[in-house]
Amino acid sequence: MLAWLGMMKYQVEVTTHAAYCFNVKGKIVPYFKDKGILLEELQAKHLQDFYLFVLNKYKITAHTAQKYHANIRQALQHAFRMDMIPSNPADKVDRPKKQQFNGSYYNIEELNQLFEVVKDDPLELGVYLAAFYGLRRSEIVGLKWSAISFQHQTISIRHTVTSISYEGKQIIVEKDRAKNKSSYRTLPLVPAFFELLKRLWEEQQQNRALFKDSYCYKYEEYIYVNKLGDRIKPGYITQHFPIVLQKHELKHIRFHELRHSCASLLLVNGVSLKEIQEWLGHSHYSTTANIYAHLDYNSKVSSAQVMSNTLQVPIKQKAPEPSQGQVQELVHS
Repeated sequence: MLAWLGMMKYQVEVTTHAAYCFNVKGKIVPYFKDKGILLEELQAKHLQDFYLFVLNKYKITAHTAQKYHANIRQALQHAFRMDMIPSNPADKVDRPKKQQFNGSYYNIEELNQLFEVVKDDPLELGVYLAAFYGLRRSEIVGLKWSAISFQHQTISIRHTVTSISYEGKQIIVEKDRAKNKSSYRTLPLVPAFFELLKRLWEEQQQNRALFKDSYCYKYEEYIYVNKLGDRIKPGYITQHFPIVLQKHELKHIRFHELRHSCASLLLVNGVSLKEIQEWLGHSHYSTTANIYAHLDYNSKVSSAQVMSNTLQVPIKQKAPEPSQGQVQELVHS
């Protein structure tokens, strides 16, 4: 697998290769090396045992186990094409079944509480963008002033900034495109954000004048920067968010679950899953449906009402209770 991993370095993006390295070097190779199983000896049962092992020992999700399976199958397929093995044993394995997503999220009251406590905190902008627009962390950090049209009152998601651990180093990856084609989207700039972004623009101009040579101009095209002009790091958001929640005794959720909170509020207020897909930038409708369909109770109520109005189900009426006189008559007859 390490040979396949080295080959893939030149075929996929660095973020993808970093994920492959994490899976292969972290879990897959150590397991089979410890078992002493060689490539030519590998059987489908060995793979099935591996999936059960990581699911039970590390308590990973079936979704993560599926990623391991995808890496293993791809590596074995390469070995098969190179005539190193007669067949691909991964094709005989039952993939771990993905469980229904049951993430945590905030309701409207909890979000309003959160908005209060992050005022003037470096997290403020990130929390607002994640909760209102459902932006991913990489989209928030990657937001540039060129993506904001004050004239047309729009905000465009088209640049991302990601932090990854790769080859023993922590590196920042900037991309002039979003996660996928559907992630590239333009959304309305509502009045509250129009005013917020105008204020941030003015503050940045003031900070440049105030700090002069101490100001970092490297990230001047980015919106999410601190007072000295340094871009907020993706890792800072992830690390600082739970600290803020704990400090103010708010329910623990992950930062990414503000995105789920956004989706749940849209559903509660009658927005369709198709519209939510476009708002969040999911590449496929099935992704949105798989994640959020179980929250869509309103549509089930509407469906039940339609069926009730359409079909008349014959209900057998309960027989009336006998009167006291009828009871006495039956007793003495």
